[in-house]
Amino acid sequence: MTDLFTAEDCLHMTPRQVHGLYRRYISRSQVSLIGSFGFGHDLAERAEGCWITLRDGRRILDFTGGIGVLNHGHNHPRILAARRRFAERQAMEVHKNFLSPYVAALGHNLAQLLPGDLNISYFPNSGAEAVEGAVKLAYKYHRGRRGTVLHSDIAFHGKLLGAGSLTASPEVDFPFPGLPGTDSFAYDDLPSFVLALERHTTGEGGSDVYAVVLEPFSASGLRECSEEFLREVRRLCTERDIVLVFDEVYTGWGRTGTLFHFMRYPGLVPDVLTTSKSFGGGKASISGYIAREALFRAAYDNLADATLHSTTYYGFGEETVTALEAVAIAVEDDYPGRAARIGEQLAAGLAPIAARHPGLVAGTAGRGALHGVFLRAGHPALDRVLRLLPGSFARDPRLRLKLITAAVIAALYRDHDVLAFYGSNHGLPLIVAPPLVAGDKEVEVFLEALDAVLDQGAPRLLAAFAKDKAVRR
Repeated sequence: MTDLFTAEDCLHMTPRQVHGLYRRYISRSQVSLIGSFGFGHDLAERAEGCWITLRDGRRILDFTGGIGVLNHGHNHPRILAARRRFAERQAMEVHKNFLSPYVAALGHNLAQLLPGDLNISYFPNSGAEAVEGAVKLAYKYHRGRRGTVLHSDIAFHGKLLGAGSLTASPEVDFPFPGLPGTDSFAYDDLPSFVLALERHTTGEGGSDVYAVVLEPFSASGLRECSEEFLREVRRLCTERDIVLVFDEVYTGWGRTGTLFHFMRYPGLVPDVLTTSKSFGGGKASISGYIAREALFRAAYDNLADATLHSTTYYGFGEETVTALEAVAIAVEDDYPGRAARIGEQLAAGLAPIAARHPGLVAGTAGRGALHGVFLRAGHPALDRVLRLLPGSFARDPRLRLKLITAAVIAALYRDHDVLAFYGSNHGLPLIVAPPLVAGDKEVEVFLEALDAVLDQGAPRLLAAFAKDKAVRR
């Protein structure tokens, strides 16, 4: 008989067993990468709010925010209850022959919360799918008569072939095939954007650009577009009938201090908005694009095209119910206000830490509950470490920053039971993005831990990181 593991078996696996199974059936390189850190050798028992409890009983403060997924924290009780009620009713999960009251309600709620005529929603699974759906909508709106889509030079829109061809992050460093007709402009740089438009101007002042895809706030690089830039991009897109897509997959649902980042500017409305990550409340894989009504109806709202864009798990029942509850919590518990308060505490705490450690910290940046610490990569101790690495590693132009930031992340976990990560773009910042359920105490724990880690200095941090890797090898 085939020897199959059960879910119960997973509860009793050791870290060594998990590593072995990963190496054999998942990815050896993932084990090597995650295994560079202490958390790569631990297993989580349970999680609640901002805290993860390990198998050995240690409690870890999770300051990653699930890389955008955990605005609500781990296992929010209201979200667990909503999913439990759905399961206990034996509700029908998904069936394309029936219209879903959950999809209908979620679409209504988003239309009520968003400005202007952002009224028509579609709910796939991942952020990259939402971006691809938005771009496909823009192309269909123009009936295939335009051939160019613009994105910024630090864009991160996902890693599928379509979304990946609009992503300009060093994290995606292999030349996969992509959408034809992509072009880029410098982030938050109006002259560069205007030049990109002019490169694709057709006869008699027309345009070949069917879409502009833009992150109002770049979560991977901790940069944001100015109000002036966003409003002028909006005006120029309107003037040329270009579909303007705002990607707020990461920054939605209160993360930067407003429900969506662009909503801090009254009257500014994109043609399409994408969302995911915390949209699922930390428990569901769901995303969405929300389009202006006239745009959607012109593209798809006819019998011939009604199912031209669809996916198997569109509007999956439990996912949609979870999103309904996640949205309600974000509104009722004022997640934008929570993020703003966290942001004030972070800004006030990170500034003196940076001032006390000028040799290690180049600067800080952020908005709301999404901040970053940019470290310096010029310390002589890094040169000694680099000489010990294989040539294939040494050729990575970002290796110095990766090493020092990884050493800080490793020390936070090893010495202070704090979990952190670093961004993929624009200086590889140490990301400070707690769940929005974090209180003053949790923020203070993180700030004190970071200050103590930086007190160790680059030589000690790098030596400890190298020692940990050698011991675990």
